[in-house]
Amino acid sequence: MGKKRGGKTSGSKKGAEGLGRVRLIGGDWRGRILPVLQSDGLRPTSDRVRETLFNWLQFEIAGANCLDVFAGSGALGLEALSRGAKKVVFLELSVPVAKQLQSNINTLKATHAQVVQGDSLLWLELGGGGNFDIVFIDPPFHQSLMQKAVDKLFTSGILSDEVSKPSPWLYLEQENNLAWPTLPEGWECYREKKTSQVRFGLFRCAF
Repeated sequence: MGKKRGGKTSGSKKGAEGLGRVRLIGGDWRGRILPVLQSDGLRPTSDRVRETLFNWLQFEIAGANCLDVFAGSGALGLEALSRGAKKVVFLELSVPVAKQLQSNINTLKATHAQVVQGDSLLWLELGGGGNFDIVFIDPPFHQSLMQKAVDKLFTSGILSDEVSKPSPWLYLEQENNLAWPTLPEGWECYREKKTSQVRFGLFRCAF
């Protein structure tokens, strides 16, 4: 993950001129390969992790409003769009990384995507904008940002609270040796797995 932003180059391969590549693994853009910046400290997220996550969400993603916090390459949000998400907002601190993400969105002609260049924690603290059904939080490692991001998310009022909809989903990805952050009462881990480097899980409110 980036020191400034917390980016990720999911399944990326190093390319020319400081660029890597990310491959979308499902949906309308399956197999599309997009360039991502090889910024200092960016941490790859494997294709296998994304495939597992979107298998968990396969009946939830179509038509969902999604938020990709600490977006980086935008691999999670782009994968959601490819699989039928209604809209994705990407939060990214690094200006060059945000510009590359916007370029990739333009390449895909994804009109239902928005890149917000700025501090993710501040955006959440200010209440952001919109109402989200699925939120992805994958902050930079070793910066103690996960609990802060989760706390600000739950005080922001941006999680979907429509009576006609089921509880929103929260995806968390962090170092594999850490305990999960403290969530509000009623929120439980629905699915989780570990790799040699990361612990990732999907959460929702039980009532």
